[in-house]
Amino acid sequence: MLGFCFVYIFFMLLTKNIIKMHSKCRGDLYPFGGIKRFHVPDELVSWSTRFNDYSPPEYESPVLQNKPWADPPLSDAKFKPKWNALDGKINRKSHLGSYKVKNGRPLNPVGRTGLQGRGILGKWGPNHAADPIVTRWKVTDSQEKIHNNFTNKPILQFCAIQRRDCRQWALPGGMVDPGEQVSETLKREFMEEALDSLEASFEQRKLDEEMIKQFFSFGSEIYKGYVDDPRNTDNAWMETVAVNFHDDNGQHVGKFDLRAGDDAANVKWMDIDRSLALYASHSELVKTVVEKLGAHW
Repeated sequence: MLGFCFVYIFFMLLTKNIIKMHSKCRGDLYPFGGIKRFHVPDELVSWSTRFNDYSPPEYESPVLQNKPWADPPLSDAKFKPKWNALDGKINRKSHLGSYKVKNGRPLNPVGRTGLQGRGILGKWGPNHAADPIVTRWKVTDSQEKIHNNFTNKPILQFCAIQRRDCRQWALPGGMVDPGEQVSETLKREFMEEALDSLEASFEQRKLDEEMIKQFFSFGSEIYKGYVDDPRNTDNAWMETVAVNFHDDNGQHVGKFDLRAGDDAANVKWMDIDRSLALYASHSELVKTVVEKLGAHW
């Protein structure tokens, strides 16, 4: 009886964790096309659980047609992807390990989403991103840390961008280009979205590049894995590597003016606390940094 109770508790905790990391991708409507998802109850998310009535709609955004960064349709006879492997320069491996392939389609390793196809995601299977979490302490004019009155812990700030597509606040991350190292993606995305490097003058861009090169050489990886992203489908999903770059004395990126660029509508240093409501799983990623640095939450 005790053994049964232990197995039951373990199963419930595992299920709870799966649901927590797989809820934003099961909303009523797919946000980038207005397609209504097939409803997937929490207890039927796992592919190992029978769901005889499961009949999700199929959707592939017209935006993907003939785009150089997007896979061809699976119906294309010339398209022969190598699942769970490095496919030329395209990384089709998952941070979660091997995923299943059914009827020639990769299956979301966390479970059902209520939508077939790849939605608006460019790649079938894992779509790899990198998210820099750039932080600094909130300080007074005399550079003294400001503490929260209730927890008496120092208040941490992070560089937040407002996405153009959904207007939600998020980390200034982006997709890893084919053949690109994650370390390069982190630097490139931060410069494009938070420092507007694409529109900056040559002189300003060189200054930013030198500053970022030095500052981004010291980072702490805080997460590598699946992202609960509203773009996810049964056959395409987001994964990320999140790295914290902390400016402890505020004399590096902490003192630079932020300039929104590329996919960002706005950018700012945002105070961190438990009320944060960020895009996808970004709040959880920021919380991990808070716990690591002993900051207010």
